[in-house]
Amino acid sequence: MKKKNGFLKFIRVLFLYIPVAFAILSIVWITIHKWVPVYFTPLMVKRSIEFASDKDFKTTRKWVSIEDISHPMVMATIASEDNLFDQHNGFDWKEIEKAIEENRSGKRVRGASTISQQTAKNVFLLPSRTWLRKGFEVWFTLGIELVWGKERIMEVYLNVAEMGKGIYGVEAAARHNFGTSASKLTAYQSALIAATLPDPLHRSASFPSMYVVSRAGQIHTLMYKIAKPKWLD
Repeated sequence: MKKKNGFLKFIRVLFLYIPVAFAILSIVWITIHKWVPVYFTPLMVKRSIEFASDKDFKTTRKWVSIEDISHPMVMATIASEDNLFDQHNGFDWKEIEKAIEENRSGKRVRGASTISQQTAKNVFLLPSRTWLRKGFEVWFTLGIELVWGKERIMEVYLNVAEMGKGIYGVEAAARHNFGTSASKLTAYQSALIAATLPDPLHRSASFPSMYVVSRAGQIHTLMYKIAKPKWLD
């Protein structure tokens, strides 16, 4: 009988108490960051460990409000990363279906993460490709969509996204690449930064490769074709 009661208690702890505690704590965590700037992320810690032996490595970041980020930078980010950012609920199901089909057919593995998903991953999780991490990403994505809203998600994303070796956020990227502030970034400068986002450790906005130049040109054209979010006005 004691063994049975102990097993039932273990089951309750594992499948009831721990999930409920996690849900409550994560909701509190999400809610706090609706107003409090995100100064550190798991990725920042991971990179600091990875480059611990590099004497020249340093983490550079500076939080700025969405009002202090140029409209072209916001539009370039949407054009590059998530054309339907202001229309979906955190997940672009059409892109997810395309990615699944292409991956099944043996084509190049592609992602379908929205800006909301990337923000959830950057702020709350370590980068990995496990299904468990993906499950947590879904949970946090739903949370920030419901609690933060699109404007805050974009604000956080543009402040924590990795934009170079040790460079996080658009303010640091603007100063590093162009010697200017996020509020003064031009349309083409914004497109160049956006073009580096998928691979910021190997792409440069200030010394762009031919691919980055080509990609920036595509982004620059597209950012004038997609609808501007109402909250940006």
